[in-house]
Amino acid sequence: MLQRTLSIIKPDAVRNGFTGAILAEIHRAGFRIVAIGKQSISKPEAEGFYAVHSGKPFFDSLTGFMSSGPLILMVLEKDNAIADLRKLMGATDPANAEEGTIRKKFAGSIQENAIHGSDAEETAAFEIGYWFAGYELI
Repeated sequence: MLQRTLSIIKPDAVRNGFTGAILAEIHRAGFRIVAIGKQSISKPEAEGFYAVHSGKPFFDSLTGFMSSGPLILMVLEKDNAIADLRKLMGATDPANAEEGTIRKKFAGSIQENAIHGSDAEETAAFEIGYWFAGYELI
């Protein structure tokens, strides 16, 4: 089933020069980039995006990190995009990620873990709409 998902190359990976290599991994895995943009986000924008985690102990450090530098926002499309991207990304903690995954190759820690991907269809719909206007997705 053709699906869309949101992915973010996080500030640590952008800062470390891994953007091109991560985009190459995504391309090799058969994803089509529907929309892409590089931008810096404010802490309030990060807080809105991660509102589901509000009140959790890691919320402040997560939103601070995500607003610490430029990131790459993407809408990706392919059959089973959500599950396939999550498999390609690897475990949240790169120490537990399978060999060959993006996080195993490019992430430094559980917080600075290189990439974000939506975890469900409802989440993907919210996340895509949060960063991209409908006309950008044609």
